Amino acid sequence: MLQNVDAYSVLNSIKIIIFLNVILHKNLIIFDLLIASNELELDELVEHLQTHFINNNASWLRLNFSQVYRTSYQVKNFKIIRNFCNNIITKYPNTIFESKNFHSLPKDALISILKQDDLQLEEGRIWEYVIEWGKAKNPTLLINLNEWTSNNFLSLKETLKGCLPHIGYFSISGEHVVEKIYPYQQLLEHQLFSDINIKFITPTKPISSIVLPPRKILNTTLPTRITQIPLPSNIITNEHALEISSWIDKKRITL
Repeated sequence: MLQNVDAYSVLNSIKIIIFLNVILHKNLIIFDLLIASNELELDELVEHLQTHFINNNASWLRLNFSQVYRTSYQVKNFKIIRNFCNNIITKYPNTIFESKNFHSLPKDALISILKQDDLQLEEGRIWEYVIEWGKAKNPTLLINLNEWTSNNFLSLKETLKGCLPHIGYFSISGEHVVEKIYPYQQLLEHQLFSDINIKFITPTKPISSIVLPPRKILNTTLPTRITQIPLPSNIITNEHALEISSWIDKKRITL
């Protein structure tokens, strides 16, 4: 009798996995169709498919976030999905900054993130991520900064051109300025670096640099890294769990 129960459970598990795999594969097909529709300049279909994805397959977009976000910047007409991704990054910045694909993020996408005034990330961390991204784009740079030449700093500065103006330097604590900004001071214009020093030495003295307003941080304590929750099942994957979770969320909404 026990053997029959076990066999029945295994059979049901197999059916569920097959069903979930079909759904996940279907989502990939729809996303490929979205890309193809854009290439064929079927603008109305592109807009419809984007809306369909966000309303019905948001879990798949989140699961494949890095790929989706990169594609949204490579394809001009993916504005709806791009905005969807930007909203997620604003609330959960580690989604992209702690991603293994962060270094391959297009520059215009990074700039768009930096422009968000409600990005839930401390300014010192933003600076570190920007430096990390720039150094990844220059793999020949030495690890030890003391061994860098002026040309090394110039190369990194050129890579980060367009990114640096969107960092709120004057929202970074004095301690972090010393720890994080000073080692890379050659990346900054002389006047800006001078004003950063003046701001912490004589706060009331006028400065000529543009002072960006502080970001609208909603949580006083921000997470620093994504915690992976282990799945108890050896046969249900992260993809399957996320798809099931989306069904539960929809069910709760309809109750």
